Amino acid sequence: MRNLIYMMLFALMAVAGYAHATDFKVGVVDTERVLRESVPAMSAEKKIEKEFSARDADIKALAKQAKELQTTLEKDNNKLTDAEHRNKERELTSMNVNLQRMQREFREDLNLRKNEELAIVLDKANKAIQLIAATEKFDLILQEAVYRNPKIDITDKVIKFLANEKVDDASNNTAN
Repeated sequence: MRNLIYMMLFALMAVAGYAHATDFKVGVVDTERVLRESVPAMSAEKKIEKEFSARDADIKALAKQAKELQTTLEKDNNKLTDAEHRNKERELTSMNVNLQRMQREFREDLNLRKNEELAIVLDKANKAIQLIAATEKFDLILQEAVYRNPKIDITDKVIKFLANEKVDDASNNTAN
């Protein structure tokens, strides 16, 4: 760990020395903002929401059904025979177990899909950053920083670039 810190400090000093010697152009991108505000990120969010809305509705319906059964059990406790009461309790327990399983699977599947979609958005963002760097002749672009001077923050450029969906077309053109 200590060696890594020393190497990073050495690299930063080297970059700072190089920056003094020449025109060194640096940019910083707020990846979290790109993942929140860019068109591909918002499209991915809507796509996932649409994809999982039916399952979410099923889970909510089952939860409502379980709650109603619980209320019925509590309200009609004195009216039910012991056998009916045990059957209703078993039914409620079964519903709750099924509900917990459905919720767990839903969360796991949702997280998996979100990670898949975020990977696609990050790939597009990285291509956009590389194209901006090449076009505007940046020497270094960082994607995360503890502090960034607004003068070197190019997050808005990346978001605008992604809004125009030039990434795939431009990267194909530069590859040819």
